[in-house]
Amino acid sequence: MTFSIVARCPRTGQFGVAAATAMPAVGKLLTHAAAHVGAVATQAQINPYLGIDGLRFLREFSPAAEVLERLRRTDPCMELRQCAVVDNQGRTACWTGERCLPWAGSIAGEQFCVQGNRLKGREVLEAACEAYVGSAHLPLVERLMAALAAGDAQGGDRHGESSATVYVVDQEQYPLWDIRVDHHPDPFAELHRLHDVFAREVVPEILAMPTRANPAGAAGEEII
Repeated sequence: MTFSIVARCPRTGQFGVAAATAMPAVGKLLTHAAAHVGAVATQAQINPYLGIDGLRFLREFSPAAEVLERLRRTDPCMELRQCAVVDNQGRTACWTGERCLPWAGSIAGEQFCVQGNRLKGREVLEAACEAYVGSAHLPLVERLMAALAAGDAQGGDRHGESSATVYVVDQEQYPLWDIRVDHHPDPFAELHRLHDVFAREVVPEILAMPTRANPAGAAGEEII
């Protein structure tokens, strides 16, 4: 009941996940990403542990295909799941269970993968891919949002969407972008509105926060 994208930005090394669905609060359990590690999306009949364990396996430097195979062995109901993985080299792997609602499937590209279930058709994912590839000059967060918007314009979830999310990690263990529209009649418009708010008021604060390399953050630099 969802379409999503997982990606690694080859320019910055950022990882991101974005998704939209008819179900409220898609960002709560679907999105999993860690800096320098990779990203996982878990959807259809969601099993959050596919994301949690997927990041754990990625931290062991397993490639995406091996991570997915290991995840399949942990879940006795994989025929109900859809799961996508991108590793720290940009390699991708995606699983679509045979009992996912049609249309269901995935398309892999260079360092990204789009996937969905209960879609109008494959054209939803094709449009998302085209938008993502065609916006390579933009920051990752904007490319992910462009992919969602393009998929929605082609029909998206057959039951319409009520929630959307975009999640991006950069260099730190906390996210750079974590925007969630949990329930809204036009989640894409609301996602764009919140992106503008985050860009103006939230991201500058995050960039000034303490980092592993600079535990004082910008506040410490100002004191000095």
